[in-house]
Amino acid sequence: MSNFLTRTITGLSMVFILLMALFFSGWVFASIFLVITILGLWEFYGLISSDECHPQKYYGTFAGALFFAGTAIICLLPAYNNSDQLWVSFMPFILPIPLIFLSFVIEIYRNKPKPLVNIATTTIGFLYIALPLSLLIFFNRPGVLHFWGMPVILVSYFGFTWMDDTAAYLYGKQFGKHKFFERISPKKTWEGTIAGAIVTLAAAFGLHFLVKDLILIDSLALACIVLFFGTHGDLVESLLKRSLNIKDSGTILPGHGGILDRFDTMLISAPFVFLYFFLRHSILYP
Repeated sequence: MSNFLTRTITGLSMVFILLMALFFSGWVFASIFLVITILGLWEFYGLISSDECHPQKYYGTFAGALFFAGTAIICLLPAYNNSDQLWVSFMPFILPIPLIFLSFVIEIYRNKPKPLVNIATTTIGFLYIALPLSLLIFFNRPGVLHFWGMPVILVSYFGFTWMDDTAAYLYGKQFGKHKFFERISPKKTWEGTIAGAIVTLAAAFGLHFLVKDLILIDSLALACIVLFFGTHGDLVESLLKRSLNIKDSGTILPGHGGILDRFDTMLISAPFVFLYFFLRHSILYP
């Protein structure tokens, strides 16, 4: 089986699973992304572990999973969505504070070289993977805008990300000539990047007319955030892999590589998507 066909089957399978999870239950979606968070953290800590770096692999993975689970429980419970108390809204952002500082205490008992490097890499994994993926839960709360039984913003976010990635990959593979960022990602081209942008922006326009309650500026803003920060998320992960002299972050997803290879764009873009809708609509269409 060709790599392209394997990549396509894996990608379509993931799309189907995530859309079904979004349709049936916020808890099912949260459970799937809890597993993705755990696998992503384990993958990240495994990649950066070396004789010079000893991240707290078990604690970092546990803390990230605990933070994600805590955020999901708080966001999906009816009491949270019906509460008008300000402190309740900020509970998910309070949770990581003791989890991060506990890594400083744990390092005292590990007797590993370069403790500051170990603490820093443990914290980076937490912030780079667990935090962005946890923010996705806010887009799937019961009170957000829904269409066909699924949260509009979250489905649009996934859709725009996949469209940009697919269009850039296919067009760049066939017609790409001018390198976009050769120092970090030699295969990425300007032709593919522009093609991905055109397809994504066209989809954003079309989505506004399909979902009447979705404001056009929100749809376009979401697409632009995905295009800019999603592309840079891909470059960030490529930079990480290049610094470690590896091709893929893992092998768990046939045709795509590892968890970080598949969700790299979201790890950087998700916080900015959340920030936009938080500032513009309090949280997300309350």
